[in-house]
Amino acid sequence: MKILVTGFDPFGGDKINPAIEAVKKLPDSIKGAKIIKLEIPTVFNKSAQVVHDAIVQEKPDYVLNVGQAGGRAALTPERVAININDGRIPDNDGYQPLGEPIQADGDTAYFTQLPIKAMAKAIRAVGLPATVSNTAGTYVCNHIFYQVQYMRAKEFPSLKAGFIHIPFLPEQVVKRPSTPSMALADIVKGLIAAIGAIVERDGQRDGQGDIEAVEGQNH
Repeated sequence: MKILVTGFDPFGGDKINPAIEAVKKLPDSIKGAKIIKLEIPTVFNKSAQVVHDAIVQEKPDYVLNVGQAGGRAALTPERVAININDGRIPDNDGYQPLGEPIQADGDTAYFTQLPIKAMAKAIRAVGLPATVSNTAGTYVCNHIFYQVQYMRAKEFPSLKAGFIHIPFLPEQVVKRPSTPSMALADIVKGLIAAIGAIVERDGQRDGQGDIEAVEGQNH
């Protein structure tokens, strides 16, 4: 099995992005699966082209995109990507879309193929906070999540893909009082657990076997 794991470069004025820092520290193999690590730009459209090229070259079984979610205290596997670009801030190329569809012929939304409940459960099992998220936002994180799902629908039908958000690093919150953070070593530990769950449950959906964790939210 081969898993492509991507992490974004720094954006929004930060000099570091925990996504790529954590991805770089992943082992080359997790539970027998080969891990391919890829840095991608925090740029609408360009990020998707970089990932597409890597999929063509590497032919992975899975793609896991990793992104920073400043303000969240837990690792949060994402359930759904929506067909909209709506940038709170410009991307790293200065582009700021306002309510534009990502793909004119794409579905309104795509659900992940990853066992997100199993992933959250595995992260908690190693002593770290995790919960399933039902919104990946409308910035480049949701953009790449959606774009990979669109690629799957149009070009790579056997691919399974999804997204996980991670918190800020401690050094990012020095001037952000009361904002949660997580040590890089813990983020890496959580990602390894999440990827391990993907490998162990290859071919199984959440709810099959021993996974029926409650991850619903009221808001």
